[in-house]
Amino acid sequence: MKKRRRVKRKLKIGRILILLFILLLIIFGTYFIVKGLSNKNSNIENNTNKPVDDEEKQYEVNLVMVGDNLIHSSIYKDANKNANYDGYDFKPMYTYIKEIVQNYELAYYNQETILGGEEIGLSDYPTFNSPYEVGDAMIDAGFNLVSLATNHTMDRGEKAIINSCNYWKSKEGVMTAGSYCSEEDRNSVQIMEKNNISYSLLSYTYGTNGIAVPSGKEYLVNVWPTNGNNPETDNEYQEYKKTVSEDIARVRDKVDVLIVAMHWGVEYTHTPTAYQEDMAQFLADEGVDIVIGSHPHVVMPVTWIDDTLVIYSLGNLISAQETDLDYAKMVGLLSSVKITKTVKGEESSIKLSDVNNELLFTSYSGWRNFKVVPFSSPDIGNYISDYERLYNKYSEVIKEMDSTIPVAALSN
Repeated sequence: MKKRRRVKRKLKIGRILILLFILLLIIFGTYFIVKGLSNKNSNIENNTNKPVDDEEKQYEVNLVMVGDNLIHSSIYKDANKNANYDGYDFKPMYTYIKEIVQNYELAYYNQETILGGEEIGLSDYPTFNSPYEVGDAMIDAGFNLVSLATNHTMDRGEKAIINSCNYWKSKEGVMTAGSYCSEEDRNSVQIMEKNNISYSLLSYTYGTNGIAVPSGKEYLVNVWPTNGNNPETDNEYQEYKKTVSEDIARVRDKVDVLIVAMHWGVEYTHTPTAYQEDMAQFLADEGVDIVIGSHPHVVMPVTWIDDTLVIYSLGNLISAQETDLDYAKMVGLLSSVKITKTVKGEESSIKLSDVNNELLFTSYSGWRNFKVVPFSSPDIGNYISDYERLYNKYSEVIKEMDSTIPVAALSN
């Protein structure tokens, strides 16, 4: 009897264990099924709620541009009024300009004379060298895009260029172009960004006043050669376009906005040459957004080539060039444009709009008291009594190629 009870007890325990095992299978199976469904639903929910990045977004940056910063000896002497003052203060000359430039994220100018510094001796026409404080004043005014390729870049040789390179490299947030201290620097892709809009600057000059660029050191200044009056038959000029095209190709697809500064044209004339028009068309065809001209020292027309803004010459920002009845070399141009970037999904586009132009006047007396004054300033009459006639004359020059180009009105 005892033996039979033990068998029955063993059978009973076995059945319980089997039932417990089945129950555990049911519990764990249910748990994993529920969890799997939960994860699946969660993934579906996450995928459903994940935002599709096709909402249109817009970003804006405003650019202002001025012309040649041409520092004659009378200007740097005026910046050193006090014989006991060890240095040069150009900032008062640009006070009106600073008030305008502070409203822009990007600000361009052409440094006509090399900033080789006082240590190699300052000098005037025909071989210029200017103190570093010129750059300090321009940076203080808000300028952060600087063209360095001019016909005066080689005026004081390689030493001045090295000094200039080192000076500008020490200035954070400032992009320069056109003159370099090495081939590596010349071929590097410069990119900066403001308000989610990336940009780059290239710069070239037609020549260096007959001063040869050392062989093997062509990086010291970007020179595009001209050899005649007809760009179509100028083989050397046409060949150099390939170099410009290669420079553009290195950066074009990496930035939203590409600006090219061109030192070109005939001095003291208001009409673009065949070379200027040919190069402007070439740059537009290459996808350049803005072409900024300098060198003539007087203003030239502003126009569009398709979607490319072309400013043939901004004239002088400041200089001590002698004047005449029309003050041509004392009247410069400040141009501005709004740059809008539209992004939708993976696509983006750039639009230039709200172009405006402001005439400027460089005032001085007795080769002292230099000051750059906008024609729109209520103070303009204190610096030039004939301002209305000059305004009308040079507004017509600006609009010569496109009558829709605006020029800021005179102050009431």
